[in-house]
Amino acid sequence: MNAVQELLDRIETGSVADLVTYLNGLGDDDKRMVARHLPAHLGERRRSGFEAEQRIRELALLYRLAGAACLGGAGQVADWLNRRELSWVEPEANAAHVMSVLSDRPEEWRRDLAVRLVQRLRPTTGSTWRRIQALGNWDLAAALVIETGAEPPENDAFVSGWVLRKAERQRVNPNQVLGDDRLLDHMLPRLFQVQGVADGLMWDRGWGEGPTLLGQLVAMAGAGRIPRQVLLDGCVSRFLAGADAAEAAPFVMLWRELEPEVAEIPVADFVRVLPSASSPVVQLALEELHRAEPALDGELFAEAVLALAYRPEKKYMAAAVKWIAAASPSRGALAVAALAPVFHVDTPGLRERAVRVAVKLAPHTAEPGREAIREAATWLPSDLREQVAAAFGAVEEIQPEPMGAATLTATPPPALAPPISSVEELAAELAEPLWPEVPARFERILDALVRLTHQDRDAVVAGLQSWWRTNWRHPFDAHTYVYGISGFDEDIRSLLMRCALAVVSPDDSRALTAALNERSRRWPSSEPAPQRFVQRRFREVMSLFERGESVPVLLATPTSPTGHVDAATLVTRMEELGDTEPLESDFLQALLRLPRPIDPGLVARARKLPSQAGRRLAACLHDGGLPEPVVTWELLAFDRPAHYPKPLQEAHAGLTPPEGVPEQLAELWTLSPKPGYPLFSRHMVWWPPSMPSHREAVAAHVLACLPWVMDSTDGQVEVVAALAHAGGPAGIATASTIVIGMGHRLPAQRALAADAITTLAAYGELPAADLGRAVGHLVRGEQVRLNRVTGVLDEVTSAGAHAGVWAALAAAIPLLLPGPGEKAKAGLGELLKVAVRAAEATGARSDMPGLADMAARKGSSQLLHQARRLYEVIAT
Repeated sequence: MNAVQELLDRIETGSVADLVTYLNGLGDDDKRMVARHLPAHLGERRRSGFEAEQRIRELALLYRLAGAACLGGAGQVADWLNRRELSWVEPEANAAHVMSVLSDRPEEWRRDLAVRLVQRLRPTTGSTWRRIQALGNWDLAAALVIETGAEPPENDAFVSGWVLRKAERQRVNPNQVLGDDRLLDHMLPRLFQVQGVADGLMWDRGWGEGPTLLGQLVAMAGAGRIPRQVLLDGCVSRFLAGADAAEAAPFVMLWRELEPEVAEIPVADFVRVLPSASSPVVQLALEELHRAEPALDGELFAEAVLALAYRPEKKYMAAAVKWIAAASPSRGALAVAALAPVFHVDTPGLRERAVRVAVKLAPHTAEPGREAIREAATWLPSDLREQVAAAFGAVEEIQPEPMGAATLTATPPPALAPPISSVEELAAELAEPLWPEVPARFERILDALVRLTHQDRDAVVAGLQSWWRTNWRHPFDAHTYVYGISGFDEDIRSLLMRCALAVVSPDDSRALTAALNERSRRWPSSEPAPQRFVQRRFREVMSLFERGESVPVLLATPTSPTGHVDAATLVTRMEELGDTEPLESDFLQALLRLPRPIDPGLVARARKLPSQAGRRLAACLHDGGLPEPVVTWELLAFDRPAHYPKPLQEAHAGLTPPEGVPEQLAELWTLSPKPGYPLFSRHMVWWPPSMPSHREAVAAHVLACLPWVMDSTDGQVEVVAALAHAGGPAGIATASTIVIGMGHRLPAQRALAADAITTLAAYGELPAADLGRAVGHLVRGEQVRLNRVTGVLDEVTSAGAHAGVWAALAAAIPLLLPGPGEKAKAGLGELLKVAVRAAEATGARSDMPGLADMAARKGSSQLLHQARRLYEVIAT
């Protein structure tokens, strides 16, 4: 047996020890023979299919050993060890085994390999633990660097890998001595230069056992093992480099643990970091500058407070004002210009304090500072502007330009695609991924499947053969789909695929339906009524195909992007059916999709239809469409356990069906929600186009489900935006769903609720008073967060919906103003600020209950300041 075959046989046995012994005994000629054949063998095996790839993963360490021992150049070995298919190894064990087959290589060759492996290390991402698991060839590269004394090239991944490995070993052995690490002296200066070391340095902070990595660095500096100044200078260099808060955190902590003497504080450097450093660094710099203030000359002091005053965080603006106020008059006067940017903040208390400090320093301030204060004071309220003018000289008053109102527009939903006209087009559409669920697309496919199957079923069966073979298991086993793949009895995507299966292979479809029905009897669907209604229509078409039957047309295929079916088109489709009775769910779905109002002239035409369904349609058209269900709304309260954060109240809408409607519609329009017992669906996007003329009924069902997905990322607030384009009354149920959407944790989802408001306002259909009522009750009941609602209302005010926002807030604010002895909601001042904008834009005049009393209270908080502003705007 030649060396290549024997090597491959030994790899296949999976014994590492046996392979290492064999490789170390190979002669140079045999190694060269292996080197010629091994890469080709691995490439061919990779191409042999999934099972072969899995086997390569299992044998990855042995393949790595063979290549490391036999390939000639250091570059070839580095390439081999970095092959993706050979990366499935435990890094530390891999390093030890590979080193055992490299021992006979020349030291210069191993030094070259070390450098190449370090160069090819790449940063890892994810959690700290995941990054540790993905260190790859780091351990091998480090071992070679230590053994050969190679000078590794600059590579952030090598340094961060060292920190991650030290952190992991610290966790396993809290008593490890960092000072004994042979890479420490090389790594230490680089710790402060590279990205990706922070999480490793901080990983051991919460374990509570043994010294931490940062603690050991401090201890070694105290013992003289490493220079203390290297650590101090390294921290400052990291601060000056502009690291974000997470990356700067360990160096802020290291600085604090080093407890520098005042003489060790680099005052000028800490002033330099103030304008742009992350907040933790700025806080540290501020503390250290206060400690070292005697070393801070007047010029540096002025530079420091000016940098703080221009920071976006108000706490640093406040710190600048406080620092200037505490300084001597001569020193404070040097920095008085730093008060100018504070004049523009919308925090009344901070702004007023800045004015007081400026007035106090006026006699000591030189002309450049006086000019800066006069210029900034032009935008101050009149009372503060007068104080500044008395101390600094005349201040020009600038009248703000009236806010221009944006043009209010509604973005229409996407236009419908033309009907599918051929089997080839149908097959192509089915072959595309059916995700995400877009109702208009699914309706288009279902419509084509019904029409084309009625015209020529054999042609459809032939045209869908490739789709069938690709998407369904052969031989077919219904139990695979019942128990192995979830959703085949509920997801509309799966139901659409089953409709196509019922055409191509009705026997398989019947077997699957029977198995799923048996399962459903034991585990009934938990989907809400609107989704069960949608499912029923697809199952109805599926059952039709399973019976070998067909109909020429579906009645309920939408003719509008909103889901509506044009009444004249519906009558035409009924005429096409002749005396054939339509599918019942499809017929009811078509009635639900009739727009309002309806042309009375269609009634006479509908009365000529010969079927029983034709007579029902004529009666419905005569009545102007289906009647509306009765919608009720209430706030339901329940006890809130201390360990489980729930709202104090939930807003719910109930539905009661009108008398005489068919059973399916009665089920659809019956809703009696209970607090604390949420309904749930991930498919609410189907509901607005299923009842596009009954917006409040859809909203009632959405309101029962939507609150429970307000922390999810699956885009459910799209249903709120779709509701805005529907027809029918918009009232308190619609308004409540919008407010729930405004409370989503993700800004992109809240933007959909904002879109719903602007769309309804553009259509002239915004239930503004109901929206305000919902905002007031849902915020007070803690079902939504006030700051999120405020952000959305501010956005739609800017979009031109200021009239609707003012009408909503006129109803909401009285519900949110605190009563006697009651604490105001956090962020209420910001909401009043939006109300001021909207009221000014609309020229509103109103007597808002409770506002005058709030405005009369003494204090300088944002809430009281905005209450006074709003009172001045609407009462004058």
